[in-house]
Amino acid sequence: MVFGAFLKLAMKAVVMPLLGAPAVNPYYHYLAGNAAAAIPFVLYAVIIGAGFGEEIVFRGFLFERLGTLLGTSRRAKIAIVVLTAVLFANAHWNQGLPGVEQAAVMGLVFGGMYALTGELVIVMVTHAAFDLMAVALIYGNLESRVAHLFFR
Repeated sequence: MVFGAFLKLAMKAVVMPLLGAPAVNPYYHYLAGNAAAAIPFVLYAVIIGAGFGEEIVFRGFLFERLGTLLGTSRRAKIAIVVLTAVLFANAHWNQGLPGVEQAAVMGLVFGGMYALTGELVIVMVTHAAFDLMAVALIYGNLESRVAHLFFR
């Protein structure tokens, strides 16, 4: 769980600024200080919908199907990680280009975790923790601070 939260901080403070992403996520900024919006629906969505649901589809189902199609060699697993990351990124266009970029990077990370461990639950919990940290940063209006830790 801590690893997922750390991943979010690293993405926000290092990777996304290098990609030129805005410090504040405009698609979810309405959650800043808004407990009525952040707590009931969004927490359910990031834990159940994203953390568990997306991982069942992108790592669980697609890995199994693509593994059947491409095989289980190291080369096939690399191709599957890349293919599922591309599909995962494309599912995040509702968050604009920065959301797609972040999903592409995290798709590679989550896919790599699954390819190495074969443990879907670990990836689900990591993804949920990643998204919970994102909600916490937005809710606490801390995105800009974290995004400018290393780069101004």
